[in-house]
Amino acid sequence: MLFQSGSSRFLAAVSLLLAGAAWAQVPGSPAPANLTSAQIVTQMEGHNQARTEAMRQYKSLRRYQVEYHGFGTSLAAKMEVEVNYDASLGKSFRVVTQSGSKILLEKVLKRAVESEKEASQNKGSTALTPANYRFRLAGSEDLGGRPAYMLDVEPLVVSKFLYKGKIWVDAADFALVKIEAEPAKNPSFWIARTLIRQTFGKTGRFWLPAQNRSETKVRVGGTAVFTIDYGTYQVVSNASY
Repeated sequence: MLFQSGSSRFLAAVSLLLAGAAWAQVPGSPAPANLTSAQIVTQMEGHNQARTEAMRQYKSLRRYQVEYHGFGTSLAAKMEVEVNYDASLGKSFRVVTQSGSKILLEKVLKRAVESEKEASQNKGSTALTPANYRFRLAGSEDLGGRPAYMLDVEPLVVSKFLYKGKIWVDAADFALVKIEAEPAKNPSFWIARTLIRQTFGKTGRFWLPAQNRSETKVRVGGTAVFTIDYGTYQVVSNASY
């Protein structure tokens, strides 16, 4: 669960930082196998374990951006971050460029990076597994020409570091390919609602984060939108994968 396990905590933390500052099948696509939600989740856990064991290193240049509009003003900030992952050392982050509002840079973008570091070190409590979530099969959809299972997810414990909503699991690879959700618990009084959308793409045989978008409605007025473009990955894997 190299990436997925930290997603819920990281995405929920981003919403807090922002406040502080049925089956639709494409003709020709094969229908997924008739599996239960438990079988799908078991396959997904197996895929994640295999990926974790196979991934040796990766490198990417991410682009973080936040925009706030409200109270007759607009603020924005951008940051490029080089991310390196090593199976034995974990993740490291290096800010390459930054521009825009200093308060958004310090209170949102840099703290978002710190939140991901923290989440990657405490995977078990936020992993997308039956230990933390209840799953219900909601149907299937075609995503980019590939059938995917759609599941409703509900956390077993109400926490601002977990989320509730829907996930999509690729029907062939059993990889997480999309999340649409909101924090299970409002992380701050100042937040009216946060909507999270994250998508994943395939690099070689690895499904990796592609884009994240979180839109937060601030209770006293205004909207903040936080996005991450994960860029192109350079991956080193075990020869057997």
